[in-house]
Amino acid sequence: MNRIAPSLFLFLSSLFFASCSSDEIVEQREWTPAPTAEASEAQVGGVYTTASGLQYEVLRKGTGKKPSRTDRVRVHYHGYLPGGEVFDSSVNRGETIVFGLNSVIPGWTEGVQLMREGAKYRFKIPSRLAYGQKGSPPKIGPNQDLLFEIELFEVVAP
Repeated sequence: MNRIAPSLFLFLSSLFFASCSSDEIVEQREWTPAPTAEASEAQVGGVYTTASGLQYEVLRKGTGKKPSRTDRVRVHYHGYLPGGEVFDSSVNRGETIVFGLNSVIPGWTEGVQLMREGAKYRFKIPSRLAYGQKGSPPKIGPNQDLLFEIELFEVVAP
């Protein structure tokens, strides 16, 4: 069983990347877990895993301010199911969104704090850091892992 899970994950990840348009993904890479990394100043490229199990890839490093868990941020994002279906996208709506990092799913709270203004990251958020057993019907089922591309534009004053 342990040998099947990584293969299934790679298969689902390849479906995700194959279904995205070229303007949505900076560079296509196999999504494979990397050793746990210091999650503060990752290099561009490669997949990092935090202690919580959040996986991320740096698509573009930022140079601006880094948010804390109580900050408000302005971002653009695409949210994908592992099969590649977009379930939500501020990019598709044509406007950024501002929210408090302490008012979203734990995977976002943790992940966006790794970023600096101007950065763009790709995240794989395990279900326990997303919506867990309840899911978020009708689009997100129970125990559903989620994939996001997030671009951090600014840390907004409270």
